[in-house]
Parts: sequence; structure tokens; C-alpha cells
Amino acid sequence: MPDTAKTVKIVRFHKIGGPEVLQFDELPLPEPGKGEVRLRVKAIGLNRAESMFLHNRYLESPVLPSTNGYEASGIVEAVGHGVDTSWIGKTASTTPAFSLNQYGVYGEVAIVPIHAVAEYPAKLSFEEGTSIWMQYITAYGALIYYGHLTKGDYVIITAASSSVGIAAIEITKAEGAISIATTRTTAKKAELLALGADHVIVTEEEDLVARVNQITANQGARLVFDPIGGKGIEALAHATAVLGTIFEYGALAMEPTPYPLFTALSKRLIIQGYTLRDILADPIKSQDAKKYVFDNIVAGKFKPRIDRTFPFAQIVEAHRYMESNAQIGKIVVTL
Repeated sequence: MPDTAKTVKIVRFHKIGGPEVLQFDELPLPEPGKGEVRLRVKAIGLNRAESMFLHNRYLESPVLPSTNGYEASGIVEAVGHGVDTSWIGKTASTTPAFSLNQYGVYGEVAIVPIHAVAEYPAKLSFEEGTSIWMQYITAYGALIYYGHLTKGDYVIITAASSSVGIAAIEITKAEGAISIATTRTTAKKAELLALGADHVIVTEEEDLVARVNQITANQGARLVFDPIGGKGIEALAHATAVLGTIFEYGALAMEPTPYPLFTALSKRLIIQGYTLRDILADPIKSQDAKKYVFDNIVAGKFKPRIDRTFPFAQIVEAHRYMESNAQIGKIVVTL
């Protein structure tokens, strides 16, 4: 049954900063407009993009006061004009197919466009249901749609303990390819191996290029999946195979990323900037991506890993934990 409260708590921020600028605003219960639905939120999946947005280091700058959040799961309780009323009462989650300056899901309810709503496999909990689309579709777009990942390919996955990194490990395994995960310290090595990584390189202790050459018999990796950027791209280029592709899908290094010209020339490398927006902006690509994720979850090949959950009242603490980089997998806020 729909909640009849006339006001709801929505998390917004009124100035740029860290987690501490997030605040609970009591606002009138919003009504969905044309092409929109209102989701009664049960769980929120946090993403690094939202932290970057909070700090004004993202692809778009916040218009204050701003909402935040791409991924939530819950129950559709109201629909706007033009939306099939059969959605009412359905359990669903949101895909990151919108601008954070137009929509956000940090709240007791979320107004989102219907094209950003998807049903997920019934065997998943609310916590798991909010932990699939961003990570799996991000990895799918680079590795499957653009990278044409095939059996026997070597794939370097940096920042491998993130939810997207773990999704990339699972996709690589599902396609019969070989994952080379990287992590800065030994703290997460055993867990990454347990999660299915074929090889793990501890970059603060091992030479990345030497280890990749050892693993690949000096051939290098055909695909590199990197959200870090920065000067580390030089080593990644040296570790990439001739005619290989480096997908840059983030800027966690927060420093300029030099173009490795001579290595790219000698190996005829492709260095491709990529975000999942390209997949989600196209109805056919989006449908194919969601089906790929859905089917692999049902088949048991993909299982979202939740590192830790926080109650809604502790969303600031959840953001602080995300910025600590201690997690392996997804951080989820529950309502």
C-alpha cells in the first residue's frame, strides 16, 4: 500500500564538499510527472560517481541545492502521465540513465523517468537489486559491446575491488577469458582470488608490466579496463597487447593522464574513453545489456557482492566509508 505521509525525507546538499554536506530535507511528497514514476525506496546502492559529484569532480557540476544518487530499489507506488499503470506495486530498481541534476534517489522516495526503471530477478533482495545495473552494465559496455571479449582473452582490471571491478571479473570468467586484477596492497588479494580473479597483481609490491608479461607469455593483455587514469596509463600501455584496447572509464587518480604516444604507435593501441551512458542512452543497447545481466544473474554466474550496509540515517557515514576505499564490493544504504 502507498505511504500516505504528506512529507518525506530527501537527502540533498546545499554546498560543495565531502560527506558532511549531505543533509536530510523534509519536503512535500513529490508526484511523478509525464513519463515518470515514484519509487518507495527500500535500498540505495552507493557509487563513486556520487562522491565525485558531491565534490564537484564529476562529468557535470551540481546545481544547488542538489539531490544525488543513481541506484535504488523499491516498490513503484505512483506513475505519471503516459506510464503504464501496471507498474504500480512492482518491485524494481533504477538504472543510472539520467542526469544527477534532474533526478536523484537518495530519499524515502525517488522520482525517476520510466526508462530508468527495470525489474530485476525475483531471487534478489532489495539490497542486491540495487547493486547490479551500474556495475554490470559499465563492465558489459566496455568488455562485451565494444571489447568483443572472447574465450582466452587476457583482461587487466584495475581498481578490481570496486563493485565494477568485481563485475568485470565475473563477466571475464563467464566468457571464458582470463582476468588479471590489480590492487594497491595485499589487503584485498585473497578476497579477489576468492571472487574469481585468475591472477592478482599487488601494484605497490610488484612490477605490473613484468607480471603481465609473465602471465601472458610476453603477449600482453588484449583488453584493459581502467577507472583510474593518471600517469599509471604508461605502464598499462606497456602491458597491453599489440592492437589491444585500453578502456578509460574514470578519473580516480585526479591528475592529468598523459597519452602514451610512442607505445600506442608501436602497438597500434586504441585508448577509448567510455561511460555506460552510451549504452543506456540507446534503447536497443540498453535492452541487450539489461538482458545480459538479468540472464547471468538467473543462471548464477553473477552475484552482486555487498560489502557493508548502513541504515538511511547513517548515509553520511556510508559516504565516509566509501571515501576510505576499504570496501570490496558494493556499499548499500537501507530504509
